[in-house]
Amino acid sequence: MIRGLMTWKGLVLVVSLSAVAGGQAGSSKEVEAAYPEAHALYLDIHQNPELSSHEVQTAAKLAGRLRGLGYEVTEHVGGTGIVAVLKNGAGPTVMLRTELDALPVEEKTGLAYASKVRTKDDAGHDVPVMHACGHDLHMAAIVGTATIMVHSKSTWHGTLMLIGQPAEETIGGAKMMLDDGLLTRFPRPNVAVAMHVGNLLPAGKVGIVPGIYNTNADSLRITIYGKGGHGAAPQTTVDPIVIAARTILALQTITSREVKPGEMAVVTVGYIQAGTKNNIIPDQAELGLTVRTRNADVRKQVLAAIARITKAEAEAAGAPRAPLLDHYEGTDLVYNDPALAGRLKGTLEAALGKDNVVMEEPITASEDFSYYVEQGIPGFYFSLGGAEPEKFAEAKAAGTTLPPNHSPLFAPDVEPALRTGIAAEVAVLRGLLK
Repeated sequence: MIRGLMTWKGLVLVVSLSAVAGGQAGSSKEVEAAYPEAHALYLDIHQNPELSSHEVQTAAKLAGRLRGLGYEVTEHVGGTGIVAVLKNGAGPTVMLRTELDALPVEEKTGLAYASKVRTKDDAGHDVPVMHACGHDLHMAAIVGTATIMVHSKSTWHGTLMLIGQPAEETIGGAKMMLDDGLLTRFPRPNVAVAMHVGNLLPAGKVGIVPGIYNTNADSLRITIYGKGGHGAAPQTTVDPIVIAARTILALQTITSREVKPGEMAVVTVGYIQAGTKNNIIPDQAELGLTVRTRNADVRKQVLAAIARITKAEAEAAGAPRAPLLDHYEGTDLVYNDPALAGRLKGTLEAALGKDNVVMEEPITASEDFSYYVEQGIPGFYFSLGGAEPEKFAEAKAAGTTLPPNHSPLFAPDVEPALRTGIAAEVAVLRGLLK
């Protein structure tokens, strides 16, 4: 037996090469045993998605399965959040998080188990609902992982803390759970782990990004005020739709003319809402923006520029009052502890095979896992391949991309992806709980 010893901030990671040699087959058997229940949960949750902060049935399903496995489960943490704890002797505490929520997207995958759910959103609008970001697969994976961990206590020691977090899509759920005493009512984690599926890698592979993983995110709602009237007599009005159009175009100059070349910044206007009829000029128009950055100073610069441009365009048009800027959501970027990422890279290579662990570049998406890291908890957030391998290869050869997360066509290749996700999570947890 060849044994290597690696230390990291009080944790000792023991790597046994003989164990690795025989561990892959054992892990495969464990995954196959846990897979049917995990897959059944995936199908159920995919067909019955719930919007952010309304994941009542979703949370109950996850909580019931974890409680049935023997975890000490607490529900209604930060709203619909759940915390499941399994203590297994002395050792570190490791937190593994999954998200609960779906998106207001109409599914167009054509799958036999496609979601047909419609509901009322918080504004009272009738909207379709779909797990267009893969959170259903994350929940299925965590149940499979939880099953294996509870039936193999001899392979690890310490405390396992599983989190079912609400409202990730509105980047508020992590803060809600923290505000509800996540780190005071329950064991404080030594490490926080999360996984996310996507079509940037083929199923069967995982991706690692040491350091900065994604971006800061800021959500803004801008209300532009005008003076309404008859569409045939625009001279008697101040048209907020025209002001909005000018504002949208002017906002695009922030990244092209104000941010230093080479610095990362995205300003996207995702929607404009105004008016009710073609011959009526409305009193106001509303814009919805998402802003992504990686540098704190650039973040401040971009947000200040948005406010300046929006106000100036309204003044130039003679608007009766200044626009209202509502900065209603925000989260910092996710940072992977480089030393931790480096060590777990070897752990994942041993479990999945060296060719199935890919070093990736940072992405421009965002999410609120950063809230846990900001509490002084070292984090490891990694990617799970979800693309059907043949389709991925065809798209790459053609220079195209497969439907991304949040697309109505997003559909992970579940059979290999879910198995890989379970195997990867088990490997990471065992690596940390030695």
